[in-house]
Amino acid sequence: MTIQLAQLKDPVEILKQLIAIPSVNPMGRDLIGEEYYEGRLTQWLCSFLQAHQLPVEVQQVVPGRCNVLTRLDNPSATRTVLFDVHQDTVPVDGMTIPPFTPTEANGRISGRGACDVKGGMASMLAALLRLQHDQTVARPNLVLSLTCDEESTSLGINHLTTAWHNNSAPYRLLPTAPDVAIIAEPTLLDIVVAHRGAVRWRIRTAGRACHSSRPSDGINAIYRMARVLLAMEEFAAWLPQSRPAHPLCGPATLSVGLISGGSSVNVVPDSCGIDIDRRLLPGEDPLNARQEIIDWLAPRFDFELFHDEPWCNSPGLNDNNNSALAAELLHHVQTLTGPHRCIGVPFGTHASRVAAAGVPAVVFGPGDIAQAHTKDEWIETAQLHKATEILCRFITAAENKP
Repeated sequence: MTIQLAQLKDPVEILKQLIAIPSVNPMGRDLIGEEYYEGRLTQWLCSFLQAHQLPVEVQQVVPGRCNVLTRLDNPSATRTVLFDVHQDTVPVDGMTIPPFTPTEANGRISGRGACDVKGGMASMLAALLRLQHDQTVARPNLVLSLTCDEESTSLGINHLTTAWHNNSAPYRLLPTAPDVAIIAEPTLLDIVVAHRGAVRWRIRTAGRACHSSRPSDGINAIYRMARVLLAMEEFAAWLPQSRPAHPLCGPATLSVGLISGGSSVNVVPDSCGIDIDRRLLPGEDPLNARQEIIDWLAPRFDFELFHDEPWCNSPGLNDNNNSALAAELLHHVQTLTGPHRCIGVPFGTHASRVAAAGVPAVVFGPGDIAQAHTKDEWIETAQLHKATEILCRFITAAENKP
């Protein structure tokens, strides 16, 4: 195994190995099995890095879920650059291809995580190995973080960024904040400089259970929630026009994505819940956005609403502190591939968490977000090679930047 891993350097071949190792985030569902969580992938990454004689640091975030870090040092470096990529993927429900059997055909590789974001991981790992053996250039220190739980509650990146300001729990390979960061996500090699955030929580109604043959003896929590849903639909229609849209990311939005309630068809339900997804503009505070909805709903009903604490509380990425980094990276993209641009996107990434810790951050990687989470997820192999080369060029030139 060690010899095989030591010979593994091509991003396409690395990606095949990554896809074959399930690292599914159950997304809050009570699921068990070897394909769930990042444990197997974490072990493989440690073995891979050690086989290439790179330092490895493993930090447990919660039991069984870990961040992995490695580092390339340059004794004369004045800057430290962070590459960050998450280990987890979304579930495989509804996929029409074998999710963990990487298939290469027609210039593409398919499988769960091929696009989001093991393709980006493969390019970062391949770039790291190339830079490891390039002794002819002055370059910054480079840290690669392979973080857990991006797809659900951002436990991994929160653990890392919090440690930069918490001397009681430092990371040995990145004890203080880096100077800049590049976050891997599928961007078609464009540079994402701004994106929306999200706050998600559950709203619950309570009722009183009774036998369904005598429904008037109870209080139907689902009927109550039906009234709440109409109000939420009204709020969702009002929200985008209520404040200026961001020029790169579009408007603020709201969606009700899940509903659950009741215990049996012959029992009047005493509880019902809906899950809210409020997408934030860059600069909006997640908790203030949640409170706005709580205050908007409260006077509309003659019964109490219960708001659970948010399980997702992620700010947007603002483009007010990353323009120099974006221009630096875009130069290398355009030199290699031709016209590309700095863009905003509606989805969230680790970049907002890193930026909130005071580090200029952008999002970059191979693949198209339209292929992420799909039933036949794939990525173009040519983009893997281009992303690897761009990252190498960025690092080899970065030490000469202010």
